[in-house]
Amino acid sequence: MARTKFSLEYQIRSSPSILYSFLTTPSGLTQWFCESCDINEDIYTFGWDGSTEDAQLVEGIDPEKVVYVWVDGEKDEYFSFEIAKSEISNDTVLYLTDFTEDDEVEDQKQLWLSQFEQLTKRIGA
Repeated sequence: MARTKFSLEYQIRSSPSILYSFLTTPSGLTQWFCESCDINEDIYTFGWDGSTEDAQLVEGIDPEKVVYVWVDGEKDEYFSFEIAKSEISNDTVLYLTDFTEDDEVEDQKQLWLSQFEQLTKRIGA
């Protein structure tokens, strides 16, 4: 089945540096993204419901951008977060790019939005 690249934009009241730590550290990631997280050099092992998946951190620009590639994922696919400040509201804006099956785009968007809501609560925004 074909896969589709999709993007989301989410406003969050947080400083970019605090948000960046929630996207790159085990203590931050386990509060909203996964149940467990271990890092060995640039490989992150994320755990959910007793299973794990490995992702490589291929780009990390503090506090602007994070790009992960699933180790066992499709070639040329990644998931990334970009952090920017809104000129209008002065809120921090989190941009997500990810890939999924064509028929699962809306479900994946809803999953990410749910996770971003959890992230917002954990940050205290």
